[in-house]
Amino acid sequence: MVEYPSLANKCIPYKNKRENKPMRKTTNYFVVKEKAVPEVLLKVLEAKKLMETRRVSTVQEAVDRVGISRSSFYKYKDDIFRFHDNSKGTTLTMTFNIDDEPGILSEVLKRIADFGANILTIHQSIPINGIAALSLSIQLLQPTGDISGLLEGLEAQRGVHQVKLLAKE
Repeated sequence: MVEYPSLANKCIPYKNKRENKPMRKTTNYFVVKEKAVPEVLLKVLEAKKLMETRRVSTVQEAVDRVGISRSSFYKYKDDIFRFHDNSKGTTLTMTFNIDDEPGILSEVLKRIADFGANILTIHQSIPINGIAALSLSIQLLQPTGDISGLLEGLEAQRGVHQVKLLAKE
């Protein structure tokens, strides 16, 4: 089976050679027609749908049914999701880690509010070694902008690490 590289670049720290300061690459998002998407990615979507609709109870059952390896599923599951033209009312669930510093959570929530999204749920774990896990569910409203802009903004936010979009309903 042929493996394809991920459609989205991960945030990877690198040094700006001129200023010798750490910088971050941003994650790029693309909208492509289905015929341009590699078959393995379409099968990952199928497997995710089987699991979401509870037609199967394990990842192994889902990947067996669609004909991909578990490693392919885990490699791409966080990088592909269906695009919906009408995003109003769509709920996004995301997780990330934040530094345990005063104001970081407040800045994240303000960025989401400024983006025009409604915050539905917030769960922050007790910080361990200065890092807290944060889980948010937000509802996209009519004035909400491009989702990729929000995700890029959160990834670039001071004190925010490992932004992952878990679900889009």
